[in-house]
Amino acid sequence: MSKKKKGLFQRSLDRIETVGNKLPHPVTLFALLALLVLVVSAIVSATGVSVEHPGKPGEMITVKNLLSGDGIAYIFTSMVDNFINFAPLGVVLATMLGIGLAERSGLISACLRGFVLAIPKSLITAGLVFAGIMSSVATDAGYVVLPPLGAVIFAALGRHPLAGLAAAFAGVSAGFSANLLLSSLEPLLGNMTIDAAAIVNPDYAAGMNIAMNYYFIIVSVFLLTIVGAFVTEKLVEPRLGNYKGEFSEDLTGLSKIEKKGLTYAGLSLLVTLIAASFLIVPEGAPLRGENGAIIQSPFMHSLVVIIIFAFFIPGLVYGKVTKSIINDKDIANKLSDTMASMGMFIVLSFTAGQFVAYFNESNLGLVIGVYGAEFLDSISLEGIPLILLFILIAGFINVFIGSATAKWAMMAPVFVPIMMEMGYSPELTQMAYRIADSSTNIISPLMTYFAVVIAFAQKYDKKMGIGTLISTMFPYTIFFLIAWTLMLVVWMLFGIDLGPGSPIHYPG
Repeated sequence: MSKKKKGLFQRSLDRIETVGNKLPHPVTLFALLALLVLVVSAIVSATGVSVEHPGKPGEMITVKNLLSGDGIAYIFTSMVDNFINFAPLGVVLATMLGIGLAERSGLISACLRGFVLAIPKSLITAGLVFAGIMSSVATDAGYVVLPPLGAVIFAALGRHPLAGLAAAFAGVSAGFSANLLLSSLEPLLGNMTIDAAAIVNPDYAAGMNIAMNYYFIIVSVFLLTIVGAFVTEKLVEPRLGNYKGEFSEDLTGLSKIEKKGLTYAGLSLLVTLIAASFLIVPEGAPLRGENGAIIQSPFMHSLVVIIIFAFFIPGLVYGKVTKSIINDKDIANKLSDTMASMGMFIVLSFTAGQFVAYFNESNLGLVIGVYGAEFLDSISLEGIPLILLFILIAGFINVFIGSATAKWAMMAPVFVPIMMEMGYSPELTQMAYRIADSSTNIISPLMTYFAVVIAFAQKYDKKMGIGTLISTMFPYTIFFLIAWTLMLVVWMLFGIDLGPGSPIHYPG
């Protein structure tokens, strides 16, 4: 019996995977990219190319030659710092201390078995995507927690674990700009948008607020949950096929001792959260910000630590109740085993950290971004076509500059005034940018946590490469980008406010 012929879309994904997997190992690739930045910085610097800094009129930016005397000195003196300061390194390793104890004590396995046996299996995919989207409240912690948990849940159901990992990764990263709550991203981007709007109209900027996209991102949660579940079950999972790896998860019912352990672990989690609330809720609490602020406060910068305790303490209690942890030596051994499993990620962090640091130090990203902005300004487009092109260009720039705030700091002073002059509000420009940035995160190897997800995926497929991960995530990018953009177009056509006091059209 002949195999069913693959469609054009599936064949395209196969080609992406084939080409991508011919790339070197991610560790080697990041090292080669770092070397490439050094060479390109020297070549471009020699041409004398310079651009005006978009946020500082009159200040010219040139590409730094990292193969000059000063550049070589920078390479040697910054190498250790580039490794240590690689953004995900501390977050991942610290968070894994809490998650690792919860996992190795048996708590996570028991919770997952109880979870998958208690809820309708038809809702698990959507629930996983939804949880990923909502995790942006905890800033970057969702990248560390949810993809591996999604893989375990799918494996427990006899489904392909990489499909679960992909669904969670899509929710966390591609849905980063959607939430039912305001996250730390709102003030980070919003304040830059307000500053950029003040270039054109300080009075209008004075009336703006950081919740300028709140109505839109609330509705986005439900749209992306539906789209993410559809892509997982109809495109990604069928393409992955049946899982033939060694990893499996026990789906047997919970024993009495496990149920007792879960009860006490749940109570300990409740006590932990109540204790944390006393540091946050009362007026004048130490984790509140100025004037009692929650969004811009020490609390928002403490979420990783709270997550560590939220896993570590219940994991410890569960282990003591079920006797999987007897003494402090057991705790130390379990934590040590967890860190040993992160060896590949640590190596990846070293080479990736060098590449990211060299790219930023050279100013290549800034120059690329400015030329992209000038191109958009040079062509005569208006209305929806202009917004669509802006989304495509912002998504392209995202391949080169992973940080959402770094890109917007560069792009906002250029694009916000342009859009205002064309009759579109700063709030609309920011939301269009967020759609492009979030949707393309999951296919950019330069995205900070891309290497982290590859490391997680290699637990289930040791041959997992950049091409395989990109081809797996590519359908999410396409469908999220299309659905999210169409939703924005509908918003524009009906003139619906994006947030409180945040119109589509600039009234100036």
